[in-house]
Amino acid sequence: MIIVMAGGRSTRMGREKPVLKVGGKPMLLRVYGEAEKVGEAFVALSKNTPKTRELCLTEGIPFVETPGMGYVEDVGWLLQEFGPFVSISADLPFVKASDIGSIAKAFDGETSLTGILPLGRVPRDLKPVVYRNYAVVGLNTVGAGEEKFFELSNPLLALNVNTPEDLKLANEIARLVGR
Repeated sequence: MIIVMAGGRSTRMGREKPVLKVGGKPMLLRVYGEAEKVGEAFVALSKNTPKTRELCLTEGIPFVETPGMGYVEDVGWLLQEFGPFVSISADLPFVKASDIGSIAKAFDGETSLTGILPLGRVPRDLKPVVYRNYAVVGLNTVGAGEEKFFELSNPLLALNVNTPEDLKLANEIARLVGR
């Protein structure tokens, strides 16, 4: 099962990120479209994302409403309600089905895998979250067991759209790569 996480408050952006357009298409539709190529997928939203709910209803995308108390709490709630799953942030506009498929294939249903990129693969204009010389990306698996890193290869996974500047950069990249 693949869950697109789209229920955050978007405080750094100042507006709901999943409905913002990259390359002329809402980020949620970009991410969900890739996820459903891999397997059963739905969107996790919350009271914080009414426009995202509206988009899901309009597009016929299945969704569930989480308590909306925070990312960690919502992930825990989803694990309890649905069991182990692949988690993708709705603000990863350049995630590909192959990225999702690779982490899903490695998932044993127990071990949580945190998607990472070696810093050498990260384009220099991006400012990812860094941990132990790796960029941590918003593509993971969630299980009840131990946590491990899972190395991905798509350098554009390092672009997590959190700020207006990130959105501008994502649109520039989309124009350049034709996505």
